[in-house]
Amino acid sequence: MAQIPSPVSRRSLLKLIGTVAGSAVMYDTMLAMGYAAQSDFSGPVKLSGDIKGASVLVLGAGIAGMTSAYELRKAGYKVQVLEYNNRPGGRNWSLYGGDTYTELGGATQQVKFDKGLYFNPGPWRIPFHHQGLLHYCRQLNVPLEVFTQSNDNAYVHSTSAFDGKPQRIGAVAADVDGYVAELLAKANSQSKLDGALTGDEKDALLQILRSWGALDKNYEYKKSDAGSARRGFDVYPGGGLSPRQVPSEPLPMQQLFKSGLWRAARSGGSPLFQPVGGMGVIGKTFGKALDGLIKYNCKVINIHQDDKGVTVTYIDSRKGGAPQTARADWCVCTIPATILGQIPMNIGAPMRNAIFSLSYTASVKVGLQFKRRFWEDDEQIYGGISHTDLPISTIGYPSTGYMKGGAGVLLGAYVVGKDVNSFGLETLPATEMVKVAVDQGSRIHPQYRQEFQNGVAVAWHRVPWTLGCAAEWTEENRAKNYDNICALDGRIVLAGEHCSFITGWQEGSVLSALDSIKRLHKRVVSA
Repeated sequence: MAQIPSPVSRRSLLKLIGTVAGSAVMYDTMLAMGYAAQSDFSGPVKLSGDIKGASVLVLGAGIAGMTSAYELRKAGYKVQVLEYNNRPGGRNWSLYGGDTYTELGGATQQVKFDKGLYFNPGPWRIPFHHQGLLHYCRQLNVPLEVFTQSNDNAYVHSTSAFDGKPQRIGAVAADVDGYVAELLAKANSQSKLDGALTGDEKDALLQILRSWGALDKNYEYKKSDAGSARRGFDVYPGGGLSPRQVPSEPLPMQQLFKSGLWRAARSGGSPLFQPVGGMGVIGKTFGKALDGLIKYNCKVINIHQDDKGVTVTYIDSRKGGAPQTARADWCVCTIPATILGQIPMNIGAPMRNAIFSLSYTASVKVGLQFKRRFWEDDEQIYGGISHTDLPISTIGYPSTGYMKGGAGVLLGAYVVGKDVNSFGLETLPATEMVKVAVDQGSRIHPQYRQEFQNGVAVAWHRVPWTLGCAAEWTEENRAKNYDNICALDGRIVLAGEHCSFITGWQEGSVLSALDSIKRLHKRVVSA
């Protein structure tokens, strides 16, 4: 159990709870991200009707592009896919020993992991309710295994609390719940919270309760997106121009309390999955299913549409050389907005402005190989995630190969959004990012320095084919530009996680693709 120094004042007690609860809330937020990303997938798409021998050019062989190509081919379309990389998958990507990766600027890393070990620079888990992506895993016979996210034996760590010593998540959760319950019980018995706590203590407690209970700004638990992210939506968020999400209504409090159902209620029990052998297995398998349709190493440099079709000009992304062209009747473009905004394309102002308005989140991930799985041998941590307020933010333990002995690969850092810039990670070369991950990780696991072997780092703002991790919509920008970026513009429609309400998740790519091709197909059949 986490130890509280004695003697301790109420003010110090609340400060300690608040400090550690900050790490616990960060942990809960990671879980909530999965719940908030529930989707409206309702089954396989059905594209029926006379397509009149139409052809479609798909730009990008990521999840959105391959979903589009897979379904359009089934419907009888002539499909061709142009892909920037020499592999399928896009951000669905795993790095294995022997791989190389060259980032913007030309710096190249050689991956030295042992055979069978891997690192997922992009997505690394699939929530159980991402039924769109799971549907294609079933269709493609991609074997899945459980991804362990919640592990009470992993750590939360604050440099400014408990002398910088990491604490077990289970101990912290029990202590936070226990102390908050004690304070609430005392306040209830005295019939006045102000009499039990000072103003500062009361504020600290209220902030904990607001995060804990998904309360609104008035500290009330009502129908909301935040509450529905935990309990479920009436209408789940989707992709493209599908119906907007609708939050659900909480059960009436008095009825719930009287029912006694809360005695059996538990949280954190929903499963997540991962492909056996790395997230990139999905991309590889999808690519094999589309063998012959995808042309690799194609850097698109111009997209031009007329009243009869779409012509795309591209060059070899590795060798350069003379421009080549591909033409089709229609185009599904899944190129990230950060890249698409740099490509000449004759579209209307609404879609163009929407593309230019969209920024992408920065993200850094570091994979570290160690001589042995010391987190299992020494600390009994089998899967799960540790969180820290150090710049590395996250340590993820492998959810496979338990107790097999030999070397293992950890996710040694996962930093997202503003923290990438505030910690100065965006300026560091990959080799320095690996050193930072080892140095800071050793403050949580002292074994790091002795056991470390090699590592690789991916900074998504330096990935040449995305220039960012995922689309970052503000509420204001989504209201102004979202419908415009999803709408058909002549013979071109966009798809991808940036054209969904589930940005940053592969499910958003699947749903966006399905919505886009349904609307495109409707246009084709009615033309």
